[in-house]
Amino acid sequence: MQRLYDFIRRHPTGVDIFWAVVLLGLSGVSVVGDQGRGTPRLAAVPVAIGLCLVVALRRRAPEKMLLLAVAAGVAQLMLDVRPNVANFAMLVITFTVATVGERWASRLALVCSLCAAGLSQLRWPNDTRGGWVQEVFVVVVMTVPFVLAWVLGDSMRTRRAYFSQLEERAARLEREREAQSKVAVAAERARIARELHDVVAHNVSVMVVQADGAAYVMDAAPDQARQALETISSTGRQALAEMRRLLGVLRTGDSQESGEYVPQPDVGQIEDLIEQVRRTGLAVDFKIEGTPRPLPSGVELTAYRIVQEALTNTRKHGGPDAGASVRLVYFDDGLGLLVEDDGRGAAHELYEDGGADGAGHGMIGMRERVGMVGGTLDAGPRPGGGFRISALLPLKPAH
Repeated sequence: MQRLYDFIRRHPTGVDIFWAVVLLGLSGVSVVGDQGRGTPRLAAVPVAIGLCLVVALRRRAPEKMLLLAVAAGVAQLMLDVRPNVANFAMLVITFTVATVGERWASRLALVCSLCAAGLSQLRWPNDTRGGWVQEVFVVVVMTVPFVLAWVLGDSMRTRRAYFSQLEERAARLEREREAQSKVAVAAERARIARELHDVVAHNVSVMVVQADGAAYVMDAAPDQARQALETISSTGRQALAEMRRLLGVLRTGDSQESGEYVPQPDVGQIEDLIEQVRRTGLAVDFKIEGTPRPLPSGVELTAYRIVQEALTNTRKHGGPDAGASVRLVYFDDGLGLLVEDDGRGAAHELYEDGGADGAGHGMIGMRERVGMVGGTLDAGPRPGGGFRISALLPLKPAH
């Protein structure tokens, strides 16, 4: 049975042709058995063929077949061909155009369905003596099947349209989810790129400064050289740990892999960062104003990275004997940052382009981080020389 059902679904036109042939055979028997002679019998043959053709091609051209059925009905009325088995095709085409036809064809089928029985009764009145009540009853009984066929077809049309809308909505939601996923992936990649930049720029800068200092005092002060090498070693391990954590985000299916995954830096680690910078030879003054309290993780990470990037830029562009100051101010509704240095600095355009070599993304990364938490950033040369970076990070992001 399943194979037969699948065959019928794959060959709908073939099934219609089969039923058209059956209908044509029954119509032929009806025409031959008719007692009439002459023109009605001769005219009944092309009318029956036309109605059987309506059944055969109803799926391929429903609107044209409806017009053919209407023409056959008009021919029956004009040529005095009484209704026979072939007129079942009108019921079939009414259902078909109500289901899949154009709206004008569906309305035309409904109008013809309401008028067909009445016109037939007027053209070939019954010989019974029941009066007009019986005639009206016959008309109603003959009209009901056509109306039911139209209502059933229109209901199927509505149901198909409803399911089509559901499928379209599901497809649209799927596309939106894919677009959101792509945006989230792009944002995560940008975040990881900023993190890697901060890790590499800061820690490698510290290692280079310590290595230069160690090479300079290797012979004159071995103890200082040894301390510098220890600083290089610890800084390198810290950089590797952070890079391992960041690159672990890019892996898939490696959640069970063991490794050193450290928490995200926060405001509490800024003091350790400044101590590390001081050991490289950069004098940094650090102050905290207000009452320290827990902040959102995004705000704390942003504050840490701003201080880290600002001090890295000071080491790059401040020149010898440069000094810096870092101030944290806790407000009721946010955190303020002020990082200044008194070095010779670099042109503001170089900072915007990412450094003296123009290859980094320091200031761009700062602005993106601050923008993500809804804060504001102001950076540029300060009066009297040096560079200043100030930021205000709200506790709640702006909507």
